[in-house]
Amino acid sequence: MPDKVTIADVARHANVSRQTVSNVLNSPEVVKEETRRRVLASVETLGYRVSAAARQMRTGRSRLLAVRIETTQDGMNVFDRFLHGLTESAARSGYRVLLYAATGDHAEIATIDQLLGEFEPDGFVLTSTHHGDPRASWLAERDLPFVTFGRPWGAPAAGHPWVDVDGAAGTESATRHLLGEGHRRIGFIGWEAGSGVGDDRKNGWSRTLAAEGLDTGLALETDGSSAQGRAAARELTGRGATALVCVSDSVALGALQVLPAVVGFDDTPVAAAVGLTSLGQPLAEAAAHCVDLLTGRLSGRPAAAHVLLTPSLVIRKEPRS
Repeated sequence: MPDKVTIADVARHANVSRQTVSNVLNSPEVVKEETRRRVLASVETLGYRVSAAARQMRTGRSRLLAVRIETTQDGMNVFDRFLHGLTESAARSGYRVLLYAATGDHAEIATIDQLLGEFEPDGFVLTSTHHGDPRASWLAERDLPFVTFGRPWGAPAAGHPWVDVDGAAGTESATRHLLGEGHRRIGFIGWEAGSGVGDDRKNGWSRTLAAEGLDTGLALETDGSSAQGRAAARELTGRGATALVCVSDSVALGALQVLPAVVGFDDTPVAAAVGLTSLGQPLAEAAAHCVDLLTGRLSGRPAAAHVLLTPSLVIRKEPRS
């Protein structure tokens, strides 16, 4: 083989045209799966390396999708599973993921502005959306491609694409599970009011109990920590609760120290280790949809405006008290 493998070499090896090789490398979504695999196999066999700088000059694209790294204080961050799925899905579409860190909305906007000047990412994935979120409006005003993992809380008419998990449907299934176990005094431990995600999860619990004519007053707010989950569980059991639905696994692990009939949310590895019944989010699927919506806009391909996914209840045997 020659010292420097060219795109023409790859085309001959794969028995396709040079344009097809270019499409596989720059716009893989327009190439059939079988052809794409054959070309990529030739790329690997011949050791062909694409010059990112040359490709960006030729196509006007960096093939980079940027997303912020999420951090939590409880050590049970489920975002890494979403990030893993995002990276894999992006790679299948010919993109790479550019990670950045920022604390707070305005710091993130400043970081995005800096990234646009230094790396020119083609699009952005925003996470942890909330009421009055300025990040989406900042990107939309500049006509920058983006998708959000999270609904546009408080702005249902927002025109950007989004993917989310139906928290209310999840807590409804959790509550119905506890009802099926014979519980009638079911409490809810959530986050402080005003959190779009937290309020949505609480609504699923309350509407399910209301439909059964049962008490919806057994609810308390917390800062999301296990310590406050434990304290809230003690108060609610003192008020007659026999089972609890929790807004997160972190809260649920605290509650589990007080009461065995507890359902968490996120299905973290810790939940599996201690036998906690929990709601699992389809994070890999959510990530794939985020990439599909975003790359669809970048390529001019029509796509759905939004995707709402349903979490699954993972039932585990209650631990002995």
